Amino acid sequence: MNPDNLPLTALRAFEAAARHLSFQSAAEELHVTPAALSFQIRQLEEILGQPVFIRAHRSVSLSEAGQRLLPGVRDGMESLRRAWRSALRPPQGQLVNVTAGPAFTSKWLAPRLFAFARAHPEIELRFSATFRLLDLRHDDMDVAIRFGPDRAEGLYSGVLLREWLTPMMTPELAAEFPTPESLRHAPLLHHDESPFMNPTIDWPGWFRAAGLDAAPSGGPQFSQADHALDAAISGAGVALGRHTLASEALRNGQLVAPFAVALVARESYRYLCAPEAESRTPVRTFLDWLQQEAAAMTEQEADRDFRTKW
Repeated sequence: MNPDNLPLTALRAFEAAARHLSFQSAAEELHVTPAALSFQIRQLEEILGQPVFIRAHRSVSLSEAGQRLLPGVRDGMESLRRAWRSALRPPQGQLVNVTAGPAFTSKWLAPRLFAFARAHPEIELRFSATFRLLDLRHDDMDVAIRFGPDRAEGLYSGVLLREWLTPMMTPELAAEFPTPESLRHAPLLHHDESPFMNPTIDWPGWFRAAGLDAAPSGGPQFSQADHALDAAISGAGVALGRHTLASEALRNGQLVAPFAVALVARESYRYLCAPEAESRTPVRTFLDWLQQEAAAMTEQEADRDFRTKW
């Protein structure tokens, strides 16, 4: 075979299968049947005259030839994807695709976007508000904002915001429950996101940090932290609120956080970009704006007694 006549379809199948080490997962990504993908890889092996995978009963691994082939094919496919994404972008503007969790998108990003749009009318932002883990290299996403530990795995990334939690309530409830001790008699709101923090940040932890006995049990339980905050804004009770999600409500006076003790999560909000995406001008502009907005939140941290262990 002429080496200039590359079997691009077969190489694409090989790259996906090598990345997943699963013919089934690669077939799902490429929207073909596993049989069709296996046929493409067999064609590639016939052309090369040697196997690129070692097939076991329930797994596959790269052969020696596959290991030699993969780096160049992977780099080539990534170059093709970048070129394709660039060609798809609107010629009249500059598009930045962003993914973040639904709560962070609605509570933190959305209230700030008017200022960004006014300062940068030439940049179009498109948001995918989802908890689904996306592959920045293959899902046409420029920036991901995620809450969790530092697991960049070769991506361009940085810390955007640390997360801290403290009791939050309406000004009316704050007048009714003016001290940490008085919260023993307050309606406490709970959310299911607490156990996902390491260590768990919940009402018993906050009461211990405040030097008080265990928190009273019971109270409404919400699946999402932002739903607990919405209930607190309505006056239904006191939420152990996440600062990032409550920042606008605290700024506009819907909620107050009257007590100094705040628990700091080990995890943080991070921004992540596929390699080299951060150097594209509109992406860099968006990242700089994110960092400026995050820095402006430090005034809400004044006079806080932050606890990292309790």
